[in-house]
Amino acid sequence: MPDDRPLRVGTRGSALARTQTEWVAGRLREHGVAVTVEVVSTRGDERHDLPIARLGGDGVFVRELEQALLDGRIDAAVHSLKDMPTLETPGLAIACVPERASAFDAVVGRTAPTLVGLRPGAVVGTSSVRRVAQLRRLRPDLEIVPLRGNVDTRLRKLDGGEFDAVILAAAGLERLGLTGRITEILQPPTFWPAVSQGALAIQARADDEAAHGALGHLEHAATRAAVVAERRMLAALAGGCLAPIGGWARVEATGDLMLGGCVLGLDAPPHVAPCLQVEARRRRTGGDFDEVSLVAAAGELGDEVAAMLIARGADQVLASVRRTDA
Repeated sequence: MPDDRPLRVGTRGSALARTQTEWVAGRLREHGVAVTVEVVSTRGDERHDLPIARLGGDGVFVRELEQALLDGRIDAAVHSLKDMPTLETPGLAIACVPERASAFDAVVGRTAPTLVGLRPGAVVGTSSVRRVAQLRRLRPDLEIVPLRGNVDTRLRKLDGGEFDAVILAAAGLERLGLTGRITEILQPPTFWPAVSQGALAIQARADDEAAHGALGHLEHAATRAAVVAERRMLAALAGGCLAPIGGWARVEATGDLMLGGCVLGLDAPPHVAPCLQVEARRRRTGGDFDEVSLVAAAGELGDEVAAMLIARGADQVLASVRRTDA
Protein backbone atom coordinates (compact mmCIF):
# COMPACT_ATOMS: atom_id res chain seq x y z
CA MET A 1 0.00 0.00 0.00
CA PRO A 2 1.32 3.52 -0.72
CA ASP A 3 2.76 5.38 2.26
CA ASP A 4 0.11 8.09 2.00
CA ARG A 5 -2.88 5.72 2.02
CA PRO A 6 -4.47 4.28 5.15
CA LEU A 7 -4.57 0.52 5.63
CA ARG A 8 -8.01 -0.52 4.37
CA VAL A 9 -9.34 -3.19 6.74
CA GLY A 10 -12.35 -5.25 5.66
CA THR A 11 -15.00 -6.73 7.90
CA ARG A 12 -18.34 -8.51 7.77
CA GLY A 13 -21.32 -6.33 8.58
CA SER A 14 -22.53 -7.98 11.79
CA ALA A 15 -22.28 -6.08 15.06
CA LEU A 16 -19.77 -8.61 16.42
CA ALA A 17 -17.60 -8.52 13.29
CA ARG A 18 -17.55 -4.72 13.26
CA THR A 19 -16.77 -4.59 16.99
CA GLN A 20 -13.87 -7.01 16.50
CA THR A 21 -12.57 -5.01 13.56
CA GLU A 22 -12.84 -1.68 15.40
CA TRP A 23 -10.81 -3.26 18.21
CA VAL A 24 -8.14 -4.25 15.68
CA ALA A 25 -8.23 -0.79 14.09
CA GLY A 26 -7.86 0.85 17.50
CA ARG A 27 -4.82 -1.24 18.39
CA LEU A 28 -3.22 -0.45 15.01
CA ARG A 29 -3.83 3.26 15.46
CA GLU A 30 -2.09 3.06 18.85
CA HIS A 31 0.97 1.91 16.89
CA GLY A 32 0.69 4.87 14.48
CA VAL A 33 -0.97 2.98 11.63
CA ALA A 34 -3.65 4.94 9.74
CA VAL A 35 -6.71 2.71 9.21
CA THR A 36 -10.05 2.84 7.45
CA VAL A 37 -12.72 0.15 7.91
CA GLU A 38 -14.62 -1.23 4.90
CA VAL A 39 -17.76 -3.38 5.32
CA VAL A 40 -18.04 -6.34 2.94
CA SER A 41 -21.31 -8.29 2.77
CA THR A 42 -21.05 -12.09 2.95
CA ARG A 43 -23.57 -14.74 1.93
CA GLY A 44 -23.40 -16.26 5.40
CA ASP A 45 -24.60 -12.99 6.91
CA GLU A 46 -27.35 -12.45 4.34
CA ARG A 47 -29.05 -15.88 4.61
CA HIS A 48 -30.06 -16.61 8.20
CA ASP A 49 -32.88 -18.83 6.98
CA LEU A 50 -30.61 -21.67 5.84
CA PRO A 51 -28.19 -23.96 7.72
CA ILE A 52 -24.57 -22.97 7.16
CA ALA A 53 -23.82 -26.30 5.46
CA ARG A 54 -26.42 -25.52 2.77
CA LEU A 55 -24.80 -22.14 2.11
CA GLY A 56 -21.56 -23.78 1.04
CA GLY A 57 -20.00 -25.10 4.24
CA ASP A 58 -16.42 -24.16 5.11
CA GLY A 59 -15.47 -20.56 4.42
CA VAL A 60 -19.01 -19.24 3.94
CA PHE A 61 -18.21 -16.23 6.14
CA VAL A 62 -14.81 -15.45 4.61
CA ARG A 63 -15.02 -15.89 0.82
CA GLU A 64 -16.26 -12.41 -0.07
CA LEU A 65 -13.64 -10.81 2.18
CA GLU A 66 -10.92 -12.91 0.57
CA GLN A 67 -12.11 -11.89 -2.89
CA ALA A 68 -12.01 -8.24 -1.86
CA LEU A 69 -8.40 -8.78 -0.78
CA LEU A 70 -7.45 -10.51 -4.01
CA ASP A 71 -9.16 -7.75 -6.03
CA GLY A 72 -7.21 -5.06 -4.17
CA ARG A 73 -10.34 -3.42 -2.72
CA ILE A 74 -9.03 -3.87 0.83
CA ASP A 75 -5.55 -4.46 2.29
CA ALA A 76 -6.49 -6.66 5.26
CA ALA A 77 -9.48 -8.66 6.46
CA VAL A 78 -10.46 -9.47 10.03
CA HIS A 79 -11.92 -12.95 10.51
CA SER A 80 -13.04 -15.09 13.40
CA LEU A 81 -10.38 -17.75 12.94
CA LYS A 82 -12.82 -20.59 13.67
CA ASP A 83 -14.66 -19.67 10.43
CA MET A 84 -11.57 -20.09 8.24
CA PRO A 85 -10.80 -23.30 6.31
CA THR A 86 -7.50 -24.91 7.29
CA LEU A 87 -6.26 -24.73 3.70
CA GLU A 88 -5.05 -21.20 2.98
CA THR A 89 -6.28 -19.44 -0.15
CA PRO A 90 -3.47 -19.03 -2.75
CA GLY A 91 -2.14 -15.49 -2.75
CA LEU A 92 -3.31 -14.77 0.81
CA ALA A 93 -1.76 -15.32 4.24
CA ILE A 94 -2.68 -14.90 7.88
CA ALA A 95 -0.53 -11.87 8.61
CA CYS A 96 -1.14 -11.86 12.35
CA VAL A 97 -3.08 -13.54 15.13
CA PRO A 98 -3.82 -11.19 18.06
CA GLU A 99 -4.13 -12.38 21.65
CA ARG A 100 -7.03 -14.76 22.08
CA ALA A 101 -10.18 -14.01 24.06
CA SER A 102 -12.04 -16.82 25.85
CA ALA A 103 -11.95 -20.06 23.87
CA PHE A 104 -15.03 -21.53 25.53
CA ASP A 105 -18.77 -21.77 24.92
CA ALA A 106 -21.24 -20.09 27.22
CA VAL A 107 -24.79 -20.77 28.35
CA VAL A 108 -27.18 -17.85 28.35
CA GLY A 109 -30.03 -19.22 30.41
CA ARG A 110 -33.52 -17.76 30.73
CA THR A 111 -35.35 -20.34 32.86
CA ALA A 112 -32.24 -21.79 34.56
CA PRO A 113 -28.62 -20.63 34.65
CA THR A 114 -26.93 -23.99 33.93
CA LEU A 115 -27.41 -26.97 31.64
CA VAL A 116 -27.85 -29.23 34.65
CA GLY A 117 -30.54 -26.96 36.03
CA LEU A 118 -32.73 -26.92 32.91
CA ARG A 119 -36.03 -28.79 33.21
CA PRO A 120 -36.53 -31.99 31.14
CA GLY A 121 -37.70 -31.03 27.67
CA ALA A 122 -36.31 -27.50 27.92
CA VAL A 123 -35.64 -25.87 24.55
CA VAL A 124 -32.00 -24.98 23.82
CA GLY A 125 -30.97 -23.06 20.72
CA THR A 126 -27.83 -23.70 18.68
CA SER A 127 -27.00 -24.56 15.07
CA SER A 128 -23.52 -25.99 15.67
CA VAL A 129 -23.29 -29.76 15.15
CA ARG A 130 -20.42 -29.84 17.64
CA ARG A 131 -22.60 -28.20 20.31
CA VAL A 132 -25.59 -30.38 19.41
CA ALA A 133 -23.54 -33.57 19.80
CA GLN A 134 -22.26 -32.52 23.21
CA LEU A 135 -25.67 -31.36 24.42
CA ARG A 136 -27.12 -34.74 23.44
CA ARG A 137 -24.50 -36.51 25.51
CA LEU A 138 -24.95 -34.30 28.56
CA ARG A 139 -28.72 -33.85 28.44
CA PRO A 140 -30.46 -36.23 26.02
CA ASP A 141 -33.80 -35.07 27.45
CA LEU A 142 -33.45 -31.52 26.09
CA GLU A 143 -35.11 -30.29 22.90
CA ILE A 144 -32.39 -28.79 20.69
CA VAL A 145 -33.69 -26.32 18.11
CA PRO A 146 -31.65 -24.77 15.25
CA LEU A 147 -30.75 -21.13 15.87
CA ARG A 148 -28.83 -18.86 13.51
CA GLY A 149 -28.42 -15.11 13.23
CA ASN A 150 -26.32 -12.43 14.86
CA VAL A 151 -25.78 -12.43 18.62
CA ASP A 152 -28.43 -9.77 19.18
CA THR A 153 -30.96 -11.77 17.11
CA ARG A 154 -30.32 -14.91 19.12
CA LEU A 155 -30.61 -13.10 22.44
CA ARG A 156 -33.82 -11.39 21.31
CA LYS A 157 -35.37 -14.78 20.51
CA LEU A 158 -34.25 -16.09 23.91
CA ASP A 159 -35.70 -13.08 25.71
CA GLY A 160 -38.91 -13.43 23.70
CA GLY A 161 -39.49 -16.86 25.20
CA GLU A 162 -38.62 -19.04 22.19
CA PHE A 163 -35.84 -20.80 24.10
CA ASP A 164 -35.01 -21.72 27.67
CA ALA A 165 -31.31 -21.25 26.94
CA VAL A 166 -28.93 -20.65 24.05
CA ILE A 167 -25.31 -21.66 23.61
CA LEU A 168 -22.96 -18.97 22.27
CA ALA A 169 -19.23 -18.34 22.12
CA ALA A 170 -18.15 -16.58 25.31
CA ALA A 171 -15.69 -14.44 23.34
CA GLY A 172 -18.42 -12.89 21.21
CA LEU A 173 -20.48 -11.94 24.25
CA GLU A 174 -17.41 -10.49 25.96
CA ARG A 175 -16.42 -8.43 22.92
CA LEU A 176 -19.94 -7.00 22.67
CA GLY A 177 -19.93 -6.00 26.33
CA LEU A 178 -22.50 -8.69 27.17
CA THR A 179 -20.49 -10.69 29.70
CA GLY A 180 -23.30 -10.13 32.19
CA ARG A 181 -25.61 -12.30 30.05
CA ILE A 182 -23.41 -15.38 30.59
CA THR A 183 -24.89 -17.76 33.16
CA GLU A 184 -22.43 -20.67 32.74
CA ILE A 185 -19.07 -21.24 31.06
CA LEU A 186 -18.62 -24.67 29.42
CA GLN A 187 -15.08 -26.08 29.41
CA PRO A 188 -13.22 -29.30 28.51
CA PRO A 189 -13.37 -32.13 29.20
CA THR A 190 -17.12 -31.68 29.72
CA PHE A 191 -17.73 -29.43 26.72
CA TRP A 192 -15.15 -28.79 23.97
CA PRO A 193 -14.93 -25.51 22.05
CA ALA A 194 -14.55 -25.18 18.31
CA VAL A 195 -11.03 -25.17 16.93
CA SER A 196 -9.63 -21.61 17.12
CA GLN A 197 -12.73 -20.26 18.88
CA GLY A 198 -12.07 -16.89 20.50
CA ALA A 199 -9.14 -16.11 18.20
CA LEU A 200 -9.02 -13.54 15.40
CA ALA A 201 -7.03 -13.84 12.17
CA ILE A 202 -6.02 -10.82 10.15
CA GLN A 203 -5.45 -11.82 6.56
CA ALA A 204 -3.52 -9.93 3.88
CA ARG A 205 -2.15 -10.56 0.41
CA ALA A 206 0.89 -12.81 0.76
CA ASP A 207 3.15 -10.38 -1.11
CA ASP A 208 1.98 -7.17 0.59
CA GLU A 209 5.02 -6.44 2.75
CA ALA A 210 3.69 -3.08 3.94
CA ALA A 211 0.47 -4.61 5.24
CA HIS A 212 2.34 -7.46 6.94
CA GLY A 213 4.67 -4.96 8.58
CA ALA A 214 1.79 -2.87 9.92
CA LEU A 215 -0.21 -5.89 11.13
CA GLY A 216 2.79 -7.48 12.81
CA HIS A 217 2.30 -5.11 15.77
CA LEU A 218 -0.66 -7.24 16.88
CA GLU A 219 0.92 -10.71 16.64
CA HIS A 220 0.67 -12.80 19.84
CA ALA A 221 3.07 -15.73 19.76
CA ALA A 222 1.30 -17.95 22.30
CA THR A 223 -2.05 -17.55 20.54
CA ARG A 224 -0.47 -18.26 17.15
CA ALA A 225 1.02 -21.48 18.53
CA ALA A 226 -2.28 -22.55 20.09
CA VAL A 227 -4.30 -22.08 16.91
CA VAL A 228 -1.61 -23.70 14.76
CA ALA A 229 -1.81 -26.79 16.97
CA GLU A 230 -5.61 -26.88 16.83
CA ARG A 231 -5.84 -26.25 13.10
CA ARG A 232 -3.15 -28.84 12.26
CA MET A 233 -5.15 -31.37 14.26
CA LEU A 234 -8.31 -30.40 12.37
CA ALA A 235 -6.56 -30.61 9.00
CA ALA A 236 -5.03 -34.00 9.78
CA LEU A 237 -8.49 -35.29 10.68
CA ALA A 238 -9.79 -33.95 7.35
CA GLY A 239 -12.45 -32.11 9.31
CA GLY A 240 -13.79 -28.75 8.16
CA CYS A 241 -14.77 -25.92 10.45
CA LEU A 242 -18.33 -27.32 10.57
CA ALA A 243 -17.33 -30.84 11.65
CA PRO A 244 -18.14 -32.10 15.18
CA ILE A 245 -14.53 -31.69 16.30
CA GLY A 246 -13.39 -29.70 19.31
CA GLY A 247 -9.96 -28.58 20.36
CA TRP A 248 -8.19 -26.43 22.90
CA ALA A 249 -4.47 -25.64 22.98
CA ARG A 250 -2.59 -23.29 25.27
CA VAL A 251 0.91 -22.38 26.41
CA GLU A 252 1.00 -23.05 30.14
CA ALA A 253 2.82 -21.03 32.80
CA THR A 254 5.62 -23.64 32.71
CA GLY A 255 6.17 -22.88 29.02
CA ASP A 256 4.81 -26.28 27.99
CA LEU A 257 2.41 -26.46 25.06
CA MET A 258 -0.78 -28.45 25.63
CA LEU A 259 -3.43 -29.61 23.15
CA GLY A 260 -6.61 -31.55 23.76
CA GLY A 261 -8.93 -32.71 21.02
CA CYS A 262 -12.35 -34.29 20.74
CA VAL A 263 -14.23 -36.04 17.92
CA LEU A 264 -17.97 -36.47 18.39
CA GLY A 265 -20.56 -38.73 16.84
CA LEU A 266 -24.08 -37.57 16.07
CA ASP A 267 -26.18 -40.59 17.00
CA ALA A 268 -29.46 -39.55 18.57
CA PRO A 269 -30.70 -40.97 21.88
CA PRO A 270 -31.23 -43.62 23.09
CA HIS A 271 -27.90 -44.59 21.52
CA VAL A 272 -24.78 -43.11 23.08
CA ALA A 273 -22.83 -41.24 20.43
CA PRO A 274 -19.05 -41.71 20.40
CA CYS A 275 -16.96 -39.06 22.13
CA LEU A 276 -13.23 -39.54 21.58
CA GLN A 277 -10.97 -37.32 23.71
CA VAL A 278 -7.19 -37.15 24.00
CA GLU A 279 -4.61 -34.67 25.29
CA ALA A 280 -0.87 -34.35 24.69
CA ARG A 281 1.96 -32.06 25.72
CA ARG A 282 5.15 -30.63 24.23
CA ARG A 283 7.53 -29.96 27.09
CA ARG A 284 9.83 -26.99 27.12
CA THR A 285 13.44 -28.14 27.24
CA GLY A 286 16.39 -25.88 27.98
CA GLY A 287 14.65 -22.53 28.20
CA ASP A 288 11.64 -20.95 26.56
CA PHE A 289 10.52 -21.77 23.04
CA ASP A 290 11.35 -19.01 20.60
CA GLU A 291 8.53 -18.02 18.24
CA VAL A 292 9.75 -20.23 15.37
CA SER A 293 10.32 -23.35 17.46
CA LEU A 294 7.03 -22.78 19.31
CA VAL A 295 5.03 -22.78 16.09
CA ALA A 296 6.95 -25.81 14.80
CA ALA A 297 6.26 -27.68 18.04
CA ALA A 298 2.60 -26.68 17.80
CA GLY A 299 2.28 -28.16 14.34
CA GLU A 300 3.89 -31.41 15.46
CA LEU A 301 1.58 -31.54 18.47
CA GLY A 302 -1.46 -31.08 16.25
CA ASP A 303 -0.39 -33.99 14.08
CA GLU A 304 0.26 -36.13 17.17
CA VAL A 305 -3.16 -35.53 18.72
CA ALA A 306 -4.86 -36.20 15.38
CA ALA A 307 -2.98 -39.49 15.09
CA MET A 308 -4.05 -40.44 18.63
CA LEU A 309 -7.68 -39.71 17.79
CA ILE A 310 -7.46 -41.69 14.54
CA ALA A 311 -5.98 -44.62 16.47
CA ARG A 312 -9.08 -44.51 18.68
CA GLY A 313 -11.45 -44.60 15.72
CA ALA A 314 -11.92 -40.95 14.71
CA ASP A 315 -11.94 -41.78 10.99
CA GLN A 316 -14.89 -44.15 11.43
CA VAL A 317 -16.81 -41.65 13.58
CA LEU A 318 -16.30 -38.82 11.07
CA ALA A 319 -17.20 -41.10 8.15
CA SER A 320 -20.47 -41.89 9.92
CA VAL A 321 -21.13 -38.17 10.42
CA ARG A 322 -20.51 -37.47 6.72
CA ARG A 323 -22.97 -40.22 5.73
CA THR A 324 -25.55 -38.66 8.06
CA ASP A 325 -25.01 -35.22 6.50
CA ALA A 326 -25.35 -36.66 3.00
